[in-house]
Amino acid sequence: MSSRTPSDRWRGHLLPALLPRGMDGWLRDPGSLTARIRARCDVFAVRVLRQRLDRVLADEAPLLGLAAGDWAWVREVLLLADGVPVVYARSVMPRATVRAGSRLFATIGSRPLGAALFANPRVVRGRLACARLDARDARHRAAAAALSPDSLPRELWGRRSVFRLHGRRLLVSEIFLPAILDLPA
Repeated sequence: MSSRTPSDRWRGHLLPALLPRGMDGWLRDPGSLTARIRARCDVFAVRVLRQRLDRVLADEAPLLGLAAGDWAWVREVLLLADGVPVVYARSVMPRATVRAGSRLFATIGSRPLGAALFANPRVVRGRLACARLDARDARHRAAAAALSPDSLPRELWGRRSVFRLHGRRLLVSEIFLPAILDLPA
């Protein structure tokens, strides 16, 4: 059992030798993940799992200026390439901006949030941080619940960053599912 806390799993720098073959590019690409997946499949889709007020995770709270357990607007989706889930994504917006967040999430529907963020030149993306997550992490468990738990490895790699617009923060975490490595280079 590791003595590390969930928040210190997220790193800005990882040694490529520690990563599964082909994962480095997915974790480090600062561009739109949506655009990268679209370029590698015929049909891209978003399956909305949940959109609701929920409690923030302990490692999300400080990035959003919140206390652990505070309420925020949360959107969880699967990104699909040719019908196959390749990414579980969790977006979190502080409750203080819930009107804007609920309006954004209500109008975006099954369209990718990433495409909307990268289309707005006033949105600034913070540094990417990467982590290896296991079943102790709520994001790993959510991905397992959305898929067949037997199809998931014990560990998944993910990345996250904070997007800012007019002082508002939005945390986007993207957890890569095994099929991401089956997409063409």
